[in-house]
Amino acid sequence: MIAQNGPIPLDRYMALCLGHPVHGYYRTRDPLGASGDFTTAPEISQIFGELIGLWAAEVWHAMGRPAPCRLVELGPGRGTLMADALRAVSTALPAFAEAIDLHLVETSPVLRRAQAARLDAAGVPATWHEAAGTVPDGPALILANEFFDALPVRQFERTAQGWCERRVGLAPDGARLVLGLDPDPTPGLPATAGTGAILTLPSVALSEMRRLAGRLA
Repeated sequence: MIAQNGPIPLDRYMALCLGHPVHGYYRTRDPLGASGDFTTAPEISQIFGELIGLWAAEVWHAMGRPAPCRLVELGPGRGTLMADALRAVSTALPAFAEAIDLHLVETSPVLRRAQAARLDAAGVPATWHEAAGTVPDGPALILANEFFDALPVRQFERTAQGWCERRVGLAPDGARLVLGLDPDPTPGLPATAGTGAILTLPSVALSEMRRLAGRLA
């Protein structure tokens, strides 16, 4: 793509690396645990997910105990957090467990299979979504453990001309990828930073958060 069309912004490059349907990092493997590349709090201790579940039950009670209540998790990993949360609430507040309408936002087929296997014992049927925007309307509790951390970002460097966006392109020999700068500055960014400063803009995360905030509002 870069060879044919030229350099692409960093967020586009990240999105392809992570989510490409054939080669994407999250689409093709289970990245968690000793055999993967990283771990998360739910995989270290069941207490984490249990506390999240009890928090959700308390907030549901404060909301007036709506039924159904959409319990939504963005980027559920292996389903460990949700399994621990459901186990805790089924014991502590069965009425909440009965009111739950469970929705998981996950793009990885590999992780969806892991989530289904992990949640099968919970007895709460789940619906999977490619994006949070397709979760049905209604009262909702939305969990997002380390979800926003992994979303693509835009990056800019302050030059004498202004803020220039970083792009991924090809080295002069055409054999490797390198970072470079858009020659045309991007308007509308803070003017106070000095030359050489780096600005990372989580544009995808901000867009997702605005959609969620709009739903809750």
